[in-house]
Amino acid sequence: MDSGNLAWAVTATALVLVMTPGVAFFYGGLVKAKSVISMMMMSFGAIALVAVLWILYGANMSVVENPTDFAGNPFSDFGLANASSDQLVGIAYGATFAIISVALISGAIADRAKFGSWMIFVGVWATLVYFPVAAWVWGGGWAFSLGEFFGFDTTTIDYAGGTAVHINAGAAALALAIVLGKRLGFQKGIQKPHNVPLVLLGAALLWFGWFGFNAGAEGTFGLLGTEDSRVGLIVINTLGATAAAIVGWLVIEKIKVGKPTSVGAVSGAVAGLVAITPACADLAPGWALVLGLITGAVCCFAVELKWKLGYDDSLDVVGIHLVGGLIGTISIGFFGTNVGLLTGGDASQLVLQVLSSLGVLIYSFVVAYVIGLIIEKTMGFRIKNEDELAGVDTAVHGEEGYLMEERV
Repeated sequence: MDSGNLAWAVTATALVLVMTPGVAFFYGGLVKAKSVISMMMMSFGAIALVAVLWILYGANMSVVENPTDFAGNPFSDFGLANASSDQLVGIAYGATFAIISVALISGAIADRAKFGSWMIFVGVWATLVYFPVAAWVWGGGWAFSLGEFFGFDTTTIDYAGGTAVHINAGAAALALAIVLGKRLGFQKGIQKPHNVPLVLLGAALLWFGWFGFNAGAEGTFGLLGTEDSRVGLIVINTLGATAAAIVGWLVIEKIKVGKPTSVGAVSGAVAGLVAITPACADLAPGWALVLGLITGAVCCFAVELKWKLGYDDSLDVVGIHLVGGLIGTISIGFFGTNVGLLTGGDASQLVLQVLSSLGVLIYSFVVAYVIGLIIEKTMGFRIKNEDELAGVDTAVHGEEGYLMEERV
Protein backbone atom coordinates (compact mmCIF):
# COMPACT_ATOMS: atom_id res chain seq x y z
CA MET A 1 0.00 0.00 0.00
CA ASP A 2 1.51 3.34 -1.04
CA SER A 3 1.68 6.35 1.27
CA GLY A 4 -1.41 8.05 -0.20
CA ASN A 5 -3.58 4.96 0.16
CA LEU A 6 -2.21 4.34 3.64
CA ALA A 7 -2.88 7.89 4.83
CA TRP A 8 -6.46 7.82 3.56
CA ALA A 9 -7.07 4.34 5.00
CA VAL A 10 -6.02 5.49 8.47
CA THR A 11 -8.04 8.69 8.13
CA ALA A 12 -11.12 6.80 6.95
CA THR A 13 -10.81 4.41 9.87
CA ALA A 14 -10.80 7.35 12.29
CA LEU A 15 -13.76 8.93 10.48
CA VAL A 16 -15.86 5.79 10.77
CA LEU A 17 -14.89 5.25 14.39
CA VAL A 18 -16.09 8.75 15.34
CA MET A 19 -19.48 7.87 13.86
CA THR A 20 -20.27 5.67 16.86
CA PRO A 21 -19.84 8.54 19.35
CA GLY A 22 -21.97 10.41 16.81
CA VAL A 23 -24.65 7.74 17.24
CA ALA A 24 -24.28 8.15 21.01
CA PHE A 25 -24.93 11.90 20.78
CA PHE A 26 -27.75 11.44 18.26
CA TYR A 27 -29.52 8.79 20.32
CA GLY A 28 -28.63 10.47 23.61
CA GLY A 29 -30.37 13.71 22.66
CA LEU A 30 -33.49 11.87 21.52
CA VAL A 31 -34.17 10.03 24.78
CA LYS A 32 -35.37 11.33 28.14
CA ALA A 33 -32.93 13.38 30.22
CA LYS A 34 -32.83 10.59 32.80
CA SER A 35 -31.79 8.03 30.15
CA VAL A 36 -29.04 9.90 28.31
CA ILE A 37 -26.09 8.22 30.06
CA SER A 38 -27.59 4.76 29.59
CA MET A 39 -28.15 5.46 25.91
CA MET A 40 -24.65 6.75 25.27
CA MET A 41 -23.03 3.97 27.30
CA MET A 42 -24.61 1.38 25.04
CA SER A 43 -22.67 2.85 22.11
CA PHE A 44 -19.40 3.09 24.01
CA GLY A 45 -19.89 -0.43 25.36
CA ALA A 46 -20.26 -1.63 21.78
CA ILE A 47 -16.99 0.07 20.83
CA ALA A 48 -15.15 -1.69 23.64
CA LEU A 49 -16.45 -5.22 23.26
CA VAL A 50 -16.78 -5.45 19.48
CA ALA A 51 -13.28 -4.08 18.91
CA VAL A 52 -11.81 -6.73 21.21
CA LEU A 53 -13.79 -9.56 19.62
CA TRP A 54 -12.94 -8.37 16.09
CA ILE A 55 -9.23 -8.44 16.86
CA LEU A 56 -9.40 -11.82 18.59
CA TYR A 57 -11.46 -13.69 15.99
CA GLY A 58 -14.06 -11.53 14.21
CA ALA A 59 -11.80 -10.45 11.38
CA ASN A 60 -10.96 -14.11 10.70
CA MET A 61 -14.66 -14.97 10.55
CA SER A 62 -15.41 -12.23 8.02
CA VAL A 63 -13.61 -13.96 5.13
CA VAL A 64 -14.48 -17.40 3.75
CA GLU A 65 -12.73 -19.73 1.32
CA ASN A 66 -15.93 -21.05 -0.29
CA PRO A 67 -19.32 -19.40 -0.91
CA THR A 68 -21.00 -22.24 0.99
CA ASP A 69 -19.03 -21.59 4.18
CA PHE A 70 -21.05 -20.07 7.03
CA ALA A 71 -18.06 -18.05 8.27
CA GLY A 72 -14.29 -18.08 8.31
CA ASN A 73 -12.28 -20.04 10.86
CA PRO A 74 -12.15 -17.87 14.01
CA PHE A 75 -8.88 -19.49 15.09
CA SER A 76 -7.04 -19.22 11.76
CA ASP A 77 -5.01 -16.27 13.09
CA PHE A 78 -6.34 -15.77 16.60
CA GLY A 79 -5.40 -12.33 17.89
CA LEU A 80 -3.96 -11.35 14.47
CA ALA A 81 -0.49 -12.53 15.38
CA ASN A 82 0.52 -13.16 11.77
CA ALA A 83 -1.20 -10.30 9.90
CA SER A 84 0.96 -7.86 7.94
CA SER A 85 0.93 -4.11 8.55
CA ASP A 86 -1.17 -3.43 5.45
CA GLN A 87 -3.62 -6.15 6.46
CA LEU A 88 -3.94 -4.68 9.94
CA VAL A 89 -4.97 -1.30 8.52
CA GLY A 90 -7.78 -2.93 6.55
CA ILE A 91 -8.78 -5.00 9.57
CA ALA A 92 -8.98 -1.89 11.74
CA TYR A 93 -11.20 -0.27 9.13
CA GLY A 94 -13.46 -3.33 9.14
CA ALA A 95 -13.67 -3.19 12.93
CA THR A 96 -15.29 0.24 12.81
CA PHE A 97 -18.08 -1.13 10.62
CA ALA A 98 -18.71 -3.97 13.04
CA ILE A 99 -18.82 -1.52 15.95
CA ILE A 100 -21.35 0.89 14.50
CA SER A 101 -23.57 -1.92 13.19
CA VAL A 102 -24.03 -3.16 16.74
CA ALA A 103 -24.39 0.33 18.24
CA LEU A 104 -27.24 1.18 15.86
CA ILE A 105 -29.41 -1.58 17.36
CA SER A 106 -29.44 0.07 20.80
CA GLY A 107 -31.80 2.84 19.69
CA ALA A 108 -34.70 0.37 19.48
CA ILE A 109 -34.53 -0.48 23.20
CA ALA A 110 -33.85 2.97 24.66
CA ASP A 111 -35.17 3.84 28.13
CA ARG A 112 -35.66 0.23 29.29
CA ALA A 113 -32.60 -2.05 28.85
CA LYS A 114 -30.04 -3.36 31.35
CA PHE A 115 -26.47 -2.52 30.40
CA GLY A 116 -25.04 -5.93 31.37
CA SER A 117 -27.67 -7.76 29.35
CA TRP A 118 -27.03 -5.44 26.40
CA MET A 119 -23.31 -6.26 26.53
CA ILE A 120 -24.00 -9.99 26.47
CA PHE A 121 -26.27 -9.48 23.47
CA VAL A 122 -23.55 -7.41 21.77
CA GLY A 123 -20.97 -10.18 22.09
CA VAL A 124 -23.23 -13.01 20.99
CA TRP A 125 -24.94 -11.13 18.13
CA ALA A 126 -21.64 -9.83 16.75
CA THR A 127 -20.25 -13.37 16.79
CA LEU A 128 -23.26 -15.21 15.38
CA VAL A 129 -24.61 -12.54 13.05
CA TYR A 130 -22.40 -9.59 12.11
CA PHE A 131 -19.12 -11.46 11.59
CA PRO A 132 -20.68 -14.17 9.36
CA VAL A 133 -22.86 -11.68 7.47
CA ALA A 134 -19.78 -9.58 6.69
CA ALA A 135 -18.29 -12.73 5.16
CA TRP A 136 -21.49 -13.39 3.17
CA VAL A 137 -21.57 -9.88 1.70
CA TRP A 138 -17.92 -8.85 1.34
CA GLY A 139 -15.77 -11.86 2.19
CA GLY A 140 -16.63 -14.29 -0.59
CA GLY A 141 -19.79 -15.77 0.93
CA TRP A 142 -23.12 -16.70 -0.64
CA ALA A 143 -24.42 -13.15 -1.14
CA PHE A 144 -21.14 -12.07 -2.71
CA SER A 145 -21.25 -15.06 -5.08
CA LEU A 146 -24.99 -15.14 -5.77
CA GLY A 147 -24.67 -13.83 -9.33
CA GLU A 148 -22.23 -16.59 -10.23
CA PHE A 149 -24.58 -19.18 -8.75
CA PHE A 150 -27.42 -18.01 -11.02
CA GLY A 151 -25.12 -17.61 -14.02
CA PHE A 152 -25.67 -13.85 -14.21
CA ASP A 153 -23.13 -11.42 -15.65
CA THR A 154 -23.30 -9.31 -12.49
CA THR A 155 -23.13 -9.93 -8.76
CA THR A 156 -24.75 -8.56 -5.64
CA ILE A 157 -23.78 -4.93 -5.02
CA ASP A 158 -23.38 -3.60 -1.49
CA TYR A 159 -20.51 -1.16 -1.61
CA ALA A 160 -20.48 0.00 2.00
CA GLY A 161 -23.13 -1.81 4.00
CA GLY A 162 -26.78 -1.59 3.01
CA THR A 163 -27.26 -5.27 3.84
CA ALA A 164 -24.33 -6.03 6.15
CA VAL A 165 -24.82 -2.92 8.30
CA HIS A 166 -28.25 -1.30 8.02
CA ILE A 167 -30.63 -4.12 7.10
CA ASN A 168 -28.70 -6.35 9.48
CA ALA A 169 -28.91 -3.90 12.40
CA GLY A 170 -32.49 -2.82 11.58
CA ALA A 171 -33.79 -6.40 11.60
CA ALA A 172 -32.07 -7.09 14.93
CA ALA A 173 -33.51 -3.86 16.33
CA LEU A 174 -37.03 -4.96 15.41
CA ALA A 175 -36.46 -8.32 17.11
CA LEU A 176 -35.22 -6.72 20.35
CA ALA A 177 -38.04 -4.18 20.38
CA ILE A 178 -40.49 -7.08 20.30
CA VAL A 179 -38.63 -9.04 23.00
CA LEU A 180 -38.38 -6.15 25.45
CA GLY A 181 -41.91 -4.92 24.85
CA LYS A 182 -43.30 -1.42 25.01
CA ARG A 183 -42.14 1.39 27.27
CA LEU A 184 -44.44 2.47 30.05
CA GLY A 185 -46.96 4.91 28.60
CA PHE A 186 -46.23 3.90 25.00
CA GLN A 187 -48.30 6.18 22.78
CA LYS A 188 -47.80 9.00 20.31
CA GLY A 189 -46.08 11.89 22.05
CA ILE A 190 -43.97 9.73 24.39
CA GLN A 191 -40.88 10.36 22.27
CA LYS A 192 -39.85 13.93 23.01
CA PRO A 193 -36.12 14.67 22.58
CA HIS A 194 -34.71 16.15 25.76
CA ASN A 195 -31.80 17.88 23.98
CA VAL A 196 -32.29 18.81 20.31
CA PRO A 197 -28.85 20.45 19.89
CA LEU A 198 -27.27 17.17 21.03
CA VAL A 199 -29.25 15.36 18.32
CA LEU A 200 -28.02 17.80 15.68
CA LEU A 201 -24.43 17.45 16.88
CA GLY A 202 -24.67 13.67 16.62
CA ALA A 203 -26.13 13.88 13.12
CA ALA A 204 -23.36 16.25 12.05
CA LEU A 205 -20.71 13.80 13.29
CA LEU A 206 -22.44 10.99 11.44
CA TRP A 207 -22.53 12.90 8.15
CA PHE A 208 -18.90 13.93 8.63
CA GLY A 209 -17.76 10.39 9.35
CA TRP A 210 -19.89 8.90 6.58
CA PHE A 211 -17.47 10.14 3.93
CA GLY A 212 -14.97 7.71 5.45
CA PHE A 213 -17.68 5.08 5.70
CA ASN A 214 -18.51 5.25 1.99
CA ALA A 215 -15.26 6.40 0.40
CA GLY A 216 -12.85 4.72 2.80
CA ALA A 217 -12.60 1.47 0.87
CA GLU A 218 -11.13 3.33 -2.11
CA GLY A 219 -7.92 3.83 -0.14
CA THR A 220 -8.08 0.99 2.35
CA PHE A 221 -8.04 -1.57 -0.43
CA GLY A 222 -5.55 0.21 -2.64
CA LEU A 223 -7.88 1.83 -5.15
CA LEU A 224 -7.34 5.52 -4.45
CA GLY A 225 -5.54 7.43 -7.18
CA THR A 226 -6.04 4.91 -9.96
CA GLU A 227 -7.64 5.98 -13.21
CA ASP A 228 -10.84 4.07 -12.44
CA SER A 229 -11.16 5.23 -8.85
CA ARG A 230 -14.78 5.94 -7.95
CA VAL A 231 -13.99 8.17 -5.00
CA GLY A 232 -15.33 11.33 -6.67
CA LEU A 233 -18.63 9.67 -7.51
CA ILE A 234 -18.90 8.25 -3.99
CA VAL A 235 -18.27 11.61 -2.34
CA ILE A 236 -20.75 13.57 -4.47
CA ASN A 237 -23.41 10.88 -4.02
CA THR A 238 -22.90 10.85 -0.26
CA LEU A 239 -23.47 14.59 -0.26
CA GLY A 240 -26.31 14.72 -2.78
CA ALA A 241 -28.48 11.82 -1.65
CA THR A 242 -28.31 12.98 1.96
CA ALA A 243 -29.27 16.54 1.10
CA ALA A 244 -32.14 15.34 -1.11
CA ALA A 245 -33.40 13.07 1.67
CA ILE A 246 -33.63 16.06 4.02
CA VAL A 247 -35.82 17.78 1.44
CA GLY A 248 -37.97 14.69 0.98
CA TRP A 249 -38.48 14.23 4.73
CA LEU A 250 -39.28 17.88 5.40
CA VAL A 251 -41.85 18.07 2.61
CA ILE A 252 -43.73 15.07 3.99
CA GLU A 253 -43.37 16.33 7.56
CA LYS A 254 -44.83 19.69 6.55
CA ILE A 255 -47.79 17.91 4.98
CA LYS A 256 -48.25 15.56 7.93
CA VAL A 257 -47.85 17.86 10.94
CA GLY A 258 -47.77 21.34 9.44
CA LYS A 259 -44.21 22.20 10.53
CA PRO A 260 -40.76 21.14 9.35
CA THR A 261 -38.63 20.25 12.41
CA SER A 262 -34.90 20.13 13.04
CA VAL A 263 -35.16 16.55 14.30
CA GLY A 264 -37.02 15.70 11.11
CA ALA A 265 -34.27 17.27 9.03
CA VAL A 266 -31.49 15.25 10.64
CA SER A 267 -33.62 12.09 10.60
CA GLY A 268 -33.98 12.63 6.86
CA ALA A 269 -30.23 13.11 6.58
CA VAL A 270 -29.53 9.82 8.33
CA ALA A 271 -32.10 8.04 6.14
CA GLY A 272 -30.39 9.42 3.05
CA LEU A 273 -26.97 8.34 4.29
CA VAL A 274 -28.30 4.86 4.96
CA ALA A 275 -29.83 4.53 1.50
CA ILE A 276 -26.81 5.75 -0.45
CA THR A 277 -24.41 3.50 1.47
CA PRO A 278 -24.83 0.36 -0.68
CA ALA A 279 -25.27 2.31 -3.91
CA CYS A 280 -22.75 5.14 -3.56
CA ALA A 281 -20.36 3.82 -6.22
CA ASP A 282 -22.99 2.55 -8.63
CA LEU A 283 -25.46 5.41 -9.18
CA ALA A 284 -25.12 8.47 -11.38
CA PRO A 285 -25.42 11.65 -9.27
CA GLY A 286 -28.88 12.44 -10.64
CA TRP A 287 -30.18 9.03 -9.61
CA ALA A 288 -28.60 9.52 -6.19
CA LEU A 289 -30.74 12.64 -5.78
CA VAL A 290 -33.83 10.66 -6.78
CA LEU A 291 -32.91 7.96 -4.28
CA GLY A 292 -32.49 10.55 -1.53
CA LEU A 293 -35.85 12.20 -2.20
CA ILE A 294 -37.66 8.86 -2.24
CA THR A 295 -35.94 7.59 0.90
CA GLY A 296 -36.54 10.76 2.90
CA ALA A 297 -40.24 10.72 2.02
CA VAL A 298 -40.77 7.00 2.57
CA CYS A 299 -38.87 6.87 5.86
CA CYS A 300 -40.87 9.84 7.16
CA PHE A 301 -43.94 7.62 6.74
CA ALA A 302 -42.16 4.44 7.88
CA VAL A 303 -41.39 5.76 11.37
CA GLU A 304 -45.15 5.82 11.98
CA LEU A 305 -45.46 2.06 11.47
CA LYS A 306 -44.65 1.32 15.11
CA TRP A 307 -47.84 3.05 16.23
CA LYS A 308 -49.93 1.03 13.80
CA LEU A 309 -48.20 -2.33 14.28
CA GLY A 310 -47.55 -2.00 18.01
CA TYR A 311 -43.79 -2.57 18.33
CA ASP A 312 -41.88 -0.02 20.40
CA ASP A 313 -38.83 0.92 18.36
CA SER A 314 -37.86 3.83 20.61
CA LEU A 315 -35.65 5.81 18.24
CA ASP A 316 -36.88 4.57 14.85
CA VAL A 317 -34.05 2.23 13.96
CA VAL A 318 -36.50 0.13 11.95
CA GLY A 319 -38.12 3.07 10.15
CA ILE A 320 -34.79 4.63 9.19
CA HIS A 321 -32.11 1.93 9.02
CA LEU A 322 -34.09 -1.16 8.02
CA VAL A 323 -36.41 0.65 5.60
CA GLY A 324 -33.68 2.98 4.31
CA GLY A 325 -31.28 0.06 3.90
CA LEU A 326 -33.85 -1.90 1.92
CA ILE A 327 -34.63 1.06 -0.34
CA GLY A 328 -30.96 1.78 -1.01
CA THR A 329 -29.98 -1.81 -1.65
CA ILE A 330 -32.92 -2.66 -3.87
CA SER A 331 -32.70 0.66 -5.75
CA ILE A 332 -29.54 -0.60 -7.44
CA GLY A 333 -31.73 -3.09 -9.30
CA PHE A 334 -33.63 -0.12 -10.77
CA PHE A 335 -31.07 2.72 -11.01
CA GLY A 336 -27.65 1.02 -10.89
CA THR A 337 -25.39 2.22 -13.69
CA ASN A 338 -25.61 -0.21 -16.62
CA VAL A 339 -27.29 -2.89 -14.47
CA GLY A 340 -30.60 -1.38 -13.32
CA LEU A 341 -33.92 -1.90 -15.07
CA LEU A 342 -34.10 1.82 -15.87
CA THR A 343 -30.43 2.22 -16.78
CA GLY A 344 -29.71 -0.39 -19.43
CA GLY A 345 -29.83 -3.60 -17.43
CA ASP A 346 -32.33 -6.39 -16.92
CA ALA A 347 -34.04 -7.98 -13.93
CA SER A 348 -31.00 -10.00 -12.82
CA GLN A 349 -29.53 -7.25 -10.64
CA LEU A 350 -32.89 -6.67 -8.98
CA VAL A 351 -33.19 -10.38 -8.18
CA LEU A 352 -29.75 -10.41 -6.56
CA GLN A 353 -30.42 -7.29 -4.50
CA VAL A 354 -33.77 -8.56 -3.22
CA LEU A 355 -32.54 -12.07 -2.36
CA SER A 356 -29.46 -10.85 -0.50
CA SER A 357 -31.52 -8.28 1.42
CA LEU A 358 -34.17 -10.80 2.46
CA GLY A 359 -31.58 -13.41 3.42
CA VAL A 360 -29.76 -11.06 5.76
CA LEU A 361 -32.99 -9.60 7.14
CA ILE A 362 -34.53 -12.95 8.04
CA TYR A 363 -31.35 -14.42 9.51
CA SER A 364 -30.57 -11.36 11.63
CA PHE A 365 -34.14 -11.05 12.91
CA VAL A 366 -34.46 -14.70 13.91
CA VAL A 367 -31.09 -14.97 15.63
CA ALA A 368 -31.46 -11.61 17.42
CA TYR A 369 -34.92 -12.63 18.62
CA VAL A 370 -33.63 -15.93 20.00
CA ILE A 371 -30.63 -14.31 21.70
CA GLY A 372 -32.77 -11.56 23.19
CA LEU A 373 -35.43 -13.99 24.38
CA ILE A 374 -32.88 -16.26 26.08
CA ILE A 375 -31.34 -13.27 27.87
CA GLU A 376 -34.78 -11.97 28.91
CA LYS A 377 -35.88 -15.38 30.24
CA THR A 378 -32.67 -16.01 32.19
CA MET A 379 -30.94 -12.93 33.59
CA GLY A 380 -33.52 -10.43 32.35
CA PHE A 381 -33.03 -7.83 29.62
CA ARG A 382 -35.53 -5.18 30.65
CA ILE A 383 -35.18 -3.08 33.80
CA LYS A 384 -37.90 -3.02 36.46
CA ASN A 385 -40.89 -0.74 35.92
CA GLU A 386 -40.00 1.35 38.96
CA ASP A 387 -36.46 1.86 37.64
CA GLU A 388 -37.83 2.90 34.26
CA LEU A 389 -39.98 5.51 35.98
CA ALA A 390 -37.15 6.69 38.21
CA GLY A 391 -34.66 6.81 35.37
CA VAL A 392 -32.33 4.30 33.76
CA ASP A 393 -29.23 6.40 34.44
CA THR A 394 -29.41 6.33 38.23
CA ALA A 395 -30.79 2.78 38.40
CA VAL A 396 -28.19 1.21 36.10
CA HIS A 397 -25.16 3.51 36.20
CA GLY A 398 -25.58 5.53 39.41
CA GLU A 399 -25.08 8.78 37.48
CA GLU A 400 -27.15 11.67 36.21
CA GLY A 401 -26.66 13.32 32.87
CA TYR A 402 -27.42 16.80 34.19
CA LEU A 403 -26.70 17.64 37.83
CA MET A 404 -27.88 21.11 38.74
CA GLU A 405 -26.21 22.29 41.93
CA GLU A 406 -27.50 25.21 43.95
CA ARG A 407 -25.19 28.16 44.27
CA VAL A 408 -24.24 29.10 47.82
